Amino acid sequence: MWAAIRSSWALFIGMIFLMISNGLLATLLTLRASDLGFSASGIGLMQSAYPVGSLLGCIIAPRLIIGVGHIRTFAALASVASVSALVHLITHDLLSWGAMRLLSGFCFSGLYIVAESWLNGRADNNTRGSLLSIYFIIQTGGVTIGQLLLNLSSPEGIFLFILVSILISLSLVPMLISASATPSYELPERITFIELFRLSPMGLTGSFVNGISQGALYVALALYGSAIGFSSGAIGTLIGFMTLGGMLSQFPIGKLSDRIDRRLVIVGAPALTIPVCYYLATLENPLDNSALLFGMVAVLGALILPLYSICMAHMNDYLKPSQMVAASGTLVLILAVGMVFGPTLGSVAVEHYGPEGLFYLLSITSAITISTALFRLWSGQPRVDSPIAAVAMTTNLTPEATNLFPKISTQNSNKPDD
Repeated sequence: MWAAIRSSWALFIGMIFLMISNGLLATLLTLRASDLGFSASGIGLMQSAYPVGSLLGCIIAPRLIIGVGHIRTFAALASVASVSALVHLITHDLLSWGAMRLLSGFCFSGLYIVAESWLNGRADNNTRGSLLSIYFIIQTGGVTIGQLLLNLSSPEGIFLFILVSILISLSLVPMLISASATPSYELPERITFIELFRLSPMGLTGSFVNGISQGALYVALALYGSAIGFSSGAIGTLIGFMTLGGMLSQFPIGKLSDRIDRRLVIVGAPALTIPVCYYLATLENPLDNSALLFGMVAVLGALILPLYSICMAHMNDYLKPSQMVAASGTLVLILAVGMVFGPTLGSVAVEHYGPEGLFYLLSITSAITISTALFRLWSGQPRVDSPIAAVAMTTNLTPEATNLFPKISTQNSNKPDD
């Protein structure tokens, strides 16, 4: 494993810079747009352009890699992403900002595909799971660090936007000076929406709804913090705690789902989310109880963010090994579709129902998830005898990352569909 890590040092360092910049930019734009007087619903629409761009990136970027190679694709996309961050300083309208968010989503998605395909070329069956775990920690840790950088300056200035551009540009350096040969690349397979729904309706529905929840959390939580009077640094810390909670709970919740029926976990986590949301919605004087607020938001992230991983593992339990990579890649795209709706729904909830509207929305999505999982418990197939191990996932992974899943034996190839 250490040999694989050493051969991927340039990739990991470049990804750290990318994730810090992406995490910082997402929240920075919400705060800057709020300062400029954009409505909450307008901010949500603007931020929803990012996952739309990500979907386009997942379709187009693989063909760029085949055409010009990993290094040139990475360099081109990082350069455009760096420029798009700076454009926000010279335009002040939702249309141009939405266009830049779409462009940013396209570029970052393409950058992740380059990184993940490169990493897959360095992995073998013995190191695949470990490399994916390290990659997951870098992604979530980088987003968390990016939130904390909001303490360095006010969103009203230019410093943070320039810092984002610098970090994206720095991600190029280790990739360009690496002496490692680039791996070969093939277009990943896909499974259609209808085929996937027949194979695993719970995995598809749960991932889509969780995409809505995560999209709402990452955008509307900043609007919540602004509405209750938090400074930009405190808002970054709030989102950082949410992300950190999700990162710390991924592996324990995944291990629990390996031991019991995953549908019980998919029911239990949202069932705990609803009272947490109620507590946050009714919390009095959150400014005076900021430590408690940070802790409860960390719990909220711990309950919501890992559910996508559990839904994907549940789906894979009922697939043939030959179907897993293609189905998981399609599920990544379905999560992204959910994330298109999340920022807008979360922003509208805050705008029309006050800061607590975000938690009302998350309660509704949790209730939908509970209802779907209970229905599958009553009407679906029984728990499989030999479930595969749950693998931690984040919303920033692309379909290419599914090639990094630990190879599964053929013992489950004749299991019934869920």
